[in-house]
Amino acid sequence: MFLIFTPGCKSQQNKNAKADEEKIIGGGCDGCELMYVDIPKVINSIDTSKGWQEAGQKLLVTGKVFKRDGVTPAAEVIVYYWQTNNDGYYSADATTSEAAKRHGHIRGWLKTDSLGNYALYTIRPGPYPKQNMESHIHLSIKEPQLPNEYYVDELVFDDDILLTAAKRKALENRGGSGVLRILVNDNLQVAEHNIILGLHIPNYPVENKEALIGLQIGDEAPSFTPQHAYGPDEGTKTCPVCKYGRYQGILYFVGNHPDMETIKSWLTFLEAESVTRGKYLKVYFVYANENNFSVEKRKLELEEIGRDLNLRYTALTFVPSVSDETSEINLYKLNKDMESCFLIYKQRNIVAEFANLSATEVNFNLLQNTLDSSKGNYFNLPSLQ
Repeated sequence: MFLIFTPGCKSQQNKNAKADEEKIIGGGCDGCELMYVDIPKVINSIDTSKGWQEAGQKLLVTGKVFKRDGVTPAAEVIVYYWQTNNDGYYSADATTSEAAKRHGHIRGWLKTDSLGNYALYTIRPGPYPKQNMESHIHLSIKEPQLPNEYYVDELVFDDDILLTAAKRKALENRGGSGVLRILVNDNLQVAEHNIILGLHIPNYPVENKEALIGLQIGDEAPSFTPQHAYGPDEGTKTCPVCKYGRYQGILYFVGNHPDMETIKSWLTFLEAESVTRGKYLKVYFVYANENNFSVEKRKLELEEIGRDLNLRYTALTFVPSVSDETSEINLYKLNKDMESCFLIYKQRNIVAEFANLSATEVNFNLLQNTLDSSKGNYFNLPSLQ
């Protein structure tokens, strides 16, 4: 049997239960309740879907599930998945129960281990026939201490031609960005994907933390185009995360209250890290001080800093203000009164952020350890694109 159940896609909320949705964690989920149909008594952190033995591109999706802070691993969280087969159908087989047929036979469960790890061996789902919806894998989450399940963003693929720019901007980032960036290990495609519990989830009992940056760990770092005053892309308005998003990057933002001695100490440290880590790290200083701003003055100021510190790899860039829409730095939702903010990303996804760090050995070690711990097991694999 082949089924395409379009209303269930995007896990649409039940329009007939608006009052209940206001109380339900996640706001309701059409189809997530099927995670309890035929659920095994014992669920492992590693699962191999039925699709693994069928036609299609073999795929490993692996990563960690974190608590709301984006740092603490979350154990014993159930992740339920369902997807189409290689031909784009939610196909049932002889073992699929009647109640679960709308999700097809390529469905299953994972439960995170004590360190929040999970791994799914499956195939890349096919897109729906004769439709323009991108290929995707549905996920729903059941935390042990919460009363109900909720859905997170579907897993979609960065190289999918059906994933248009407009569709990317419309993603909710529930649980973090669901965009998978494919790495290649022989004939196996690998995607590292972390889930942040409660991130952008309505009615979640843990509030979003206050931060000098509006984006959160798990969000995708938006594209933006600062003016490069000094460094590898000097004289351009190159997007840092677009050009250098494959490995790790640091965006070092400074607003209206710069401390030049602290800035120079940090830039010296970050330059040394860039030399040590080579192609695996790109560092950008983004100066967003709107006080007495002029393009020429800011350019000369940063050029002087770059020459004085003999920077070779660190890019010194600037924007008119944190709210500037032309460069799209406004998408980062920065606080104009911040002293500084460090945002660390890997494969364009935010993995850490720190505010107002003084230039001390303790904080230097903090960033080093963060870079080391966020590499992942597949950091050095080549990318598909």
